[in-house]
Amino acid sequence: MDAKIGKVIESIGSFFSGGDQIPWCDRDVIAGCEREVAEASNGDSEERKNESIMRLSWALVHSRQPEDVQRGIAMLETSLGNNSSPLHQREKLYLLAVGYYRSSDYSRCRQLLDQCLEIAPDWRQALSLKKTVEDRIAKDGLIGIGITTAAVGLLAGGLAAALSRR
Repeated sequence: MDAKIGKVIESIGSFFSGGDQIPWCDRDVIAGCEREVAEASNGDSEERKNESIMRLSWALVHSRQPEDVQRGIAMLETSLGNNSSPLHQREKLYLLAVGYYRSSDYSRCRQLLDQCLEIAPDWRQALSLKKTVEDRIAKDGLIGIGITTAAVGLLAGGLAAALSRR
């Protein structure tokens, strides 16, 4: 158990220290974080409970399971309204952006990253994710244009073939 929590903390530390790839989180880590939140809810300080919830939110938005990502998004959106320091607000916005990125909602992700960068304009992780999101939006746009062009070409070819048979 301690090894798994250590693994989560190490993963979070390496992620926030400048890695440009978004890490994945497995079900075991999520289960450990859920146990930690349950334990913290039984009489621990509010600060420890909030830290546990943030770790669980981090694990959820980094999950490969869409339902976990949606759960993490819901938790973060609920906690976003709480009065918290700019640092905590920045972290919540960033994790929300990761969740929306994983959900393929790139426009919402970009909006959250812009808010995050208003708080910390030089935060490398947010800048890196924003570049990734913009690249993905451009790539998806090109794929969409390619599919549309192919469909129009097939339609035009089909009409030309039908007209030549008459």
